[in-house]
Amino acid sequence: MVNFSDLNFIFRFLPVFLIAFYLTPIKFRTWTLLFGSLLFYAVGDLRMLPALVGAVIVNFLFAKAQDGEKSKSLLLFILAIDFGMLAEFKILGQFVDNALMPIGISFYIFKMISYQMDVYSGRITDRMRLVDVAAYFCMFPQIVSGPIMRYEKFGENPFVQGKSQGRLSVFTMIEDGLRYFVLGLAFKVLIADHLSMLWNEVGTIGYESISTPLAWLGAYAYTLELYFDFWGYSLMAAGIGVMLGFPFITNFDQPYGAGSVSEFYRRWHATLGSWFKDYIYIPLGGSRKGALRTVLNLLAVWVITGLWHGITLNFVLWGLILFVIIVLEKFVVFKRLSSVVGKIVGRINVLVLIPLTWVVFAINDFELLGNYFARLFPFFGVGNNVNEGDFIKNLEIYWMILLPGVILCIPKLFEFWENHRNHVLFNVLWIVLFWGCIMSISGSAGNPFMYFRF
Repeated sequence: MVNFSDLNFIFRFLPVFLIAFYLTPIKFRTWTLLFGSLLFYAVGDLRMLPALVGAVIVNFLFAKAQDGEKSKSLLLFILAIDFGMLAEFKILGQFVDNALMPIGISFYIFKMISYQMDVYSGRITDRMRLVDVAAYFCMFPQIVSGPIMRYEKFGENPFVQGKSQGRLSVFTMIEDGLRYFVLGLAFKVLIADHLSMLWNEVGTIGYESISTPLAWLGAYAYTLELYFDFWGYSLMAAGIGVMLGFPFITNFDQPYGAGSVSEFYRRWHATLGSWFKDYIYIPLGGSRKGALRTVLNLLAVWVITGLWHGITLNFVLWGLILFVIIVLEKFVVFKRLSSVVGKIVGRINVLVLIPLTWVVFAINDFELLGNYFARLFPFFGVGNNVNEGDFIKNLEIYWMILLPGVILCIPKLFEFWENHRNHVLFNVLWIVLFWGCIMSISGSAGNPFMYFRF
């Protein structure tokens, strides 16, 4: 049920929770959110519920201790506890048993770290109640795979302050949230899940046997699969948040319309990117202390980013590759080349190098990774016609999924929908999309969100 595209979630948990939430008196709705979120988490990962509850209580007590005179020692101690907990469970999950890694730990621990640092810096000045802080850490739309909402955004919801929603009616919020939810569901179920079959087909054939055209097709298929899987999840999570009265959180801002890799990662998983900027990069000095320090700070950010995704070497390599590309863009492409050439190089980086980095991200076996790149670039005696008909065969099967995926990467399309999402034609389309998704889910075993493992 932790999967938002699960029929039990769509037709049982979500409607029952919304009814219970809005039947609860306003001043007690935070409690309803907390209990509903703990139930949601318990259904998905009951064994690790004590770890979540324990982390919530410890972080609340340490933040509470910062009332009045701030203590840097206390801050460093709780940050060490949080980072240590995250590292320990990632190591256990990787080398002992994957079941030992709590669902969503990367996301709720980062929320806790940002909360501690914001309390210490004075950005959070509200009177702290355990129920508010716990509901913020545990809220079910975000606990599994983000977005990483800041506490001040949580406080923008009127019910957190025990107030009514004002002129904005409950039905208006639910209706608008459903629009985002259905769009995200369609991205996930109708595009990402079907593209995963193409990527799986590439692996079934064997990386050493695929042709070069299929290797490139597979790289772009995985790129689109990851994008629509995670963007779809983010839209669903943000849509549920809107149904509950929270502001819409933009986690993806048309990244493939970016003009450089650094801009791409300001738009891709934007809440994570801003988290690293505000709590790692800027505290280390950002770009204020010279070129060398800037490079070292970027290196730290991207190594940590790689390790956050996983502790296998391919994630570290993925982070280091992106670090090198971003440094070259910052100090060579946009400083030493003309603006026109720089823009061309930046676009090539986004449209060609980013998909190649996703291959590194996806394959954790270095031998298999080497085989894949040997097919992508068959310049060293590796033939490109090992399985000559595989490209055309798969293109004929999946072009109806690939084409809409490519079209939906055009930035203006989503912007147009956002500006006209209340139009009656879109409402009709959304009904068709919703039942199309339900039929697709009913006819398959379901495919969990890719970011659940992070």
